[in-house]
Amino acid sequence: MRAATVSLLGLVVVLGGDAFANDPGADANVRHAFAKCRAVEDDHDRLRCYDKLTNLLTPPRWQGRLTAQTENFEISAPTVLRYESDGPIFVMYLKDAQGGIVQNLHIGGGGTSTYLIEKPGTYSLQVSGSETWRIWLDPMS
Repeated sequence: MRAATVSLLGLVVVLGGDAFANDPGADANVRHAFAKCRAVEDDHDRLRCYDKLTNLLTPPRWQGRLTAQTENFEISAPTVLRYESDGPIFVMYLKDAQGGIVQNLHIGGGGTSTYLIEKPGTYSLQVSGSETWRIWLDPMS
């Protein structure tokens, strides 16, 4: 399972954001990632592999350029906040329902990162970036 997870994370780095639609080789990479999941012997681990791949193929919940404040969103279980930036500066504040900062998150130099929101509740995001960015809410698998 570990090798499949690493390969899927590598797929995100290689393809990134909207590359599934823009990269002619993306289809082959996705087929390869599915084949790796199919090869996982343990049923539970194989399902987790497919679930993670599904998360990676899901369009972002929010995307934009420069700054934005999201609407409130609610989570009922621990959830992975996955975010990706194309610019050298990306700062995001995870805020609680009252607007208090729960966590300061950032990416220097572009790339992808994650943060586990452990506590169910109502949140919002304040995003400041120097270029385009994308944000997902991925259920724990």
